[in-house]
Amino acid sequence: MQFTVLTLFPDILRAYFENSIMAKAVEKGIIAYDLVDIRDFARDKHHTCDDGPYGGGAGQLMLAEPLGEALDSVKAYKKRVIYVTPGGRPFTQKKALELSRESELVFICGRYEGIDQRIIDSYVDDEISIGDYVMSSGEVAAEVIIDTVYRLIDGVISAESLEEESYCGGLLEYPQYTRPQVYRDMKVPDVLRSGNHEEIRKWELKKRLEKTLANRPDMIAVARLAGQLTPEAEKMIEEITEQFSLKYADKRRKHRKRNVTAV
Repeated sequence: MQFTVLTLFPDILRAYFENSIMAKAVEKGIIAYDLVDIRDFARDKHHTCDDGPYGGGAGQLMLAEPLGEALDSVKAYKKRVIYVTPGGRPFTQKKALELSRESELVFICGRYEGIDQRIIDSYVDDEISIGDYVMSSGEVAAEVIIDTVYRLIDGVISAESLEEESYCGGLLEYPQYTRPQVYRDMKVPDVLRSGNHEEIRKWELKKRLEKTLANRPDMIAVARLAGQLTPEAEKMIEEITEQFSLKYADKRRKHRKRNVTAV
């Protein structure tokens, strides 16, 4: 896959592409990238790429002309163009999988108050947000999407690793342990050292369900609607929910007892 990134600060992204697993993927020829400096297409001697917005308001807006010429230089009108912006649709693992099937992705990294709407209307296929917050760096946001997408491409990471991680099957990942067996009086769960693969499978499923129920209960509802939860998983959910209720009730009793004692 080819990643083409249009940015005012290519050095931020260059370090990312030249390190870790990404660097190995580039070396193997699985991934290619092109960092396009938008300032190279500015029309004045100061390489100006921003100006105040029409209608007033705080901040600066990226100019349409240099950005449009930069997009034309990479023939963006023939490719899938992504603009990372807080105003976009939420980024998900499902979207990452969809994007991983493309042969090339073009990213526009915004800065300041964003980019001229006419660029969005003319070139952009996807406006994507990585979360409900605002960042100053479109480069960092683009890196998040690229990092999520490229690891799904064949040959970058083993298929087995991808099958067992968070969001696979609609659940979060189970906790994992490595050596030593005892760390600061905390032991690795006995089941993981038992060699009983069926019991390990059950433990992993239960832990995935516990974590998802605790941190992302909304995912359980989605997985249920998608038919991703087996009868075994549904039974475990009932047991876990009952355990949660008992723990909460016990915690409430202790809290009331402390308050009575304090009075």
